[in-house]
Amino acid sequence: MLGKKTPLYDSHAVAGAKIVDFGGWDMPLHYGSQLEEHHAVRQRAGSFDVSHMTVVDVSGAGAASFLRTLLANDVARLKDEGKALYSCMLNHDGGVIDDLITYYLGPDRYRVIVNAATRDKDMAWINEQAKAFDVGVSEREELAMIAVQGPEARERAAGVLDDVWRDKALALKPFYGLEAGDLFVARTGYTGEDGWEIILPADQAADFWARCADAGIRPCGLGARDTLRLEAGMNLYGSDMDETISPLEAGLGWTIAWEPEDRQFIGRGPLNEMRANKERRQFAGLVLEGKGVLRDHMRVVVEGRDDGEITSGGFSPTLQRSIAMARLPAGDYERAQVDVRGRLLDVRVVKMPFVRNGKAQIEIQKREER
Repeated sequence: MLGKKTPLYDSHAVAGAKIVDFGGWDMPLHYGSQLEEHHAVRQRAGSFDVSHMTVVDVSGAGAASFLRTLLANDVARLKDEGKALYSCMLNHDGGVIDDLITYYLGPDRYRVIVNAATRDKDMAWINEQAKAFDVGVSEREELAMIAVQGPEARERAAGVLDDVWRDKALALKPFYGLEAGDLFVARTGYTGEDGWEIILPADQAADFWARCADAGIRPCGLGARDTLRLEAGMNLYGSDMDETISPLEAGLGWTIAWEPEDRQFIGRGPLNEMRANKERRQFAGLVLEGKGVLRDHMRVVVEGRDDGEITSGGFSPTLQRSIAMARLPAGDYERAQVDVRGRLLDVRVVKMPFVRNGKAQIEIQKREER
């Protein structure tokens, strides 16, 4: 393979992982059983190599003003050191360039985590917008990132941390981070489970990864990461939104800070117009009650309305049925149909998430035996 490699590539190869291309990176899809890895995270603890994601440090007197212009959410809300903010970074038309997390590290210091597949265009956009501000933008390519997720993840991973930081890391509230010597430990994740995302020097990553495994944290690949995030109702960039889709049509309206009204973030004008449009598309979950599998891009038929489209779909190991996220026509309805290979199958329209903290968040109806 000719893709980019994370500092953990050799660890994956030695463990016999199935390696696939993901956004130009050679990444593990699974280590033998995607299903077992999924259940390990829901029931115990799993680790993910997310070193392909980009760590960007933003600093300087103009850092806050810059990020308040760059992002649809408002970093002025971040009052406590370590607090995190999820936001979309929009183009001038209100489309999503990327979704990302920003941490407030202290006065005039922020850390931004952007997606791997959008790395080049994100950095070009960020650097271009930064020219108008007194701000420094530093891409931290020397850092790696490991996510430990699951109900037992923090307890198990705590033993891998240095003693001096252990209690502070365990005391972190959700969506907070901690500068812990060479490490940055954040209580965030992409699975719908508790856990940490840990940023550390690349030359320490392999040892940290091995010690997590020794602590009973199962290595997991991209396959389980995708089924976990789908169950958790978490968007995937490039599937559920992109530069042609606004946050309002991707279920991310809650990430837009409309107040104060005089904050002119990029894309605000078009978003204001979309906000006033009561016929704009909505984003919702679908549950297939019968047999079959919902897949990306399948057509959703809503009686008396325009068609919708599945943006992310698949089989839910936790719910033992197929689920999907879909962009649907406006309106209040609970039933629809999906065109699965020419057959219209009945689905229920539900609010997401489907699963959170290991438990179903939607009513599961028993299938009729045929």
